[in-house]
Amino acid sequence: MAKNAGTLSGKVVLVTGAAKRLGRAIALAAAEEGADVAITYRESAREARSVVSELACRGVEALAVGCDVTDEVSVREMVREVANELGGLDVLVNNAANYETAEFAKLKLAQWDAIFASNARGPFLVSREALPYLKKRRGRIINMGSLGALRPWATHAHYCSSKAAVHMLTKVMAKALAPEIAVNAVAPGMIELGERAAAAFMKRMAKQTPMRRNGTAADIAAAVMFFATAPSFITGQVLTVDGGLGL
Repeated sequence: MAKNAGTLSGKVVLVTGAAKRLGRAIALAAAEEGADVAITYRESAREARSVVSELACRGVEALAVGCDVTDEVSVREMVREVANELGGLDVLVNNAANYETAEFAKLKLAQWDAIFASNARGPFLVSREALPYLKKRRGRIINMGSLGALRPWATHAHYCSSKAAVHMLTKVMAKALAPEIAVNAVAPGMIELGERAAAAFMKRMAKQTPMRRNGTAADIAAAVMFFATAPSFITGQVLTVDGGLGL
């Protein structure tokens, strides 16, 4: 199948944690725009292979690499493999993260450290290792933040705090890596991913949202594609995609 002649034609996009959910949607959106796409996974090898097949059907080069984004050596080897296989790197989307609910009084130190390792250390490590490749092409970094980084959720102290760190990391990196690299973040609100266990909660949240619906994976992917293709003069921004829920 011929490659799409989109706004990312000739570019290489790396999306971490993209075997499913939002990462998958972002990877597919990048392919629709003509980019060659690499994704990472940790335990979801079968799902990752499926995503690679979907990407290839869009006429682009596609690659899945196993990686633990909390491990320095694993990240370094992954970035090197992606750059070698696809010829470089233009856009990095730091999507890999964990989400967990925990009452504050019962929150264990191991839970706190694990969330910060995946959600804050991970974007830092992947960004640092990708720097030489991104600088060569005056690339972009897009971090995945959260409405929870802007609004306190009582049962998500560790998650909210880790995502708040990602928002600040985005702004620091925007200053530190300019003018070669633009760095921005997308902060999703309530996103409908078809999880039955959360159906009742999501229905309640939709009623509280000014736009009277929850977000979709396509909404988030579109926001990421905006930053991937926007003028590099736009940097250090956190774009909240929540239908007005945080207002």
